[in-house]
Amino acid sequence: MQNKNKTVIKSMDLLNLFLTHPKLNTNDMVQLSGMPKTSVHRMIGSLSDMGFLHKNQDGYYTLGLLFLQFGNLVAERLDIRHVALASMEKLRDDVGFAVHLVLRDGEESIYIEKLDTHHPVRLFTKIGKKAPLYAGASSRTILAFMPDTDAAAYLEEAELAPVGSGTIVSKEELRTLLADTRRTGYSFSRSELEDYTAELSAPIFDHSGQIIAALSIAGLEVQFGGEHIPDLIQKVRSAAAEISLKLGYGGARG
Repeated sequence: MQNKNKTVIKSMDLLNLFLTHPKLNTNDMVQLSGMPKTSVHRMIGSLSDMGFLHKNQDGYYTLGLLFLQFGNLVAERLDIRHVALASMEKLRDDVGFAVHLVLRDGEESIYIEKLDTHHPVRLFTKIGKKAPLYAGASSRTILAFMPDTDAAAYLEEAELAPVGSGTIVSKEELRTLLADTRRTGYSFSRSELEDYTAELSAPIFDHSGQIIAALSIAGLEVQFGGEHIPDLIQKVRSAAAEISLKLGYGGARG
């Protein structure tokens, strides 16, 4: 910690409050952060001057437009989004479900692209949404194909807490499902991140054979009838394999 700038860290703590709150006033930030009001007021001033925060006429702060500029740059520079987009569009049009592209972000997964159906229904997913690596088909796909040492360390330390009514909270059951995913090349979840929804996911590998992302389709649980699952599995796996080939992946994994 001695090598880190504490003011920068505290400023990030303030900005992180806006991940779950669309707007906050000064008192809100003081209460939620636990920082002294004078410190919060000083940091708000600096963040506003730099364009990271914007003050509305009602005295509430929102994230500044500078984040939109940075966000667009990050999105443009995530090459996998460009590589995957055509395959995602083809899959969406073929199966009629929302399609997601998901990356690992530390001990979580993050949804970096989403294509809605032409008749979208409300889902738990949106670009920037995060989920624990143990919950949901995309997260579990990433966890299943992570390097063994990384996956083992994660499973050792993770505390499995329910997110939806179907979240897996037993490590023994989770390990069984991860082995199934490695064997079959896909993962399927029901009501793990949001009740009454389902997600079907397959891995995307890079040129070195390492998992780089997960591709998934998602919709209402009732839309995933048993008779349709084999066909959907084949289509999601094929689309993920197509993207992997575009990224230079050339071999089968055991």
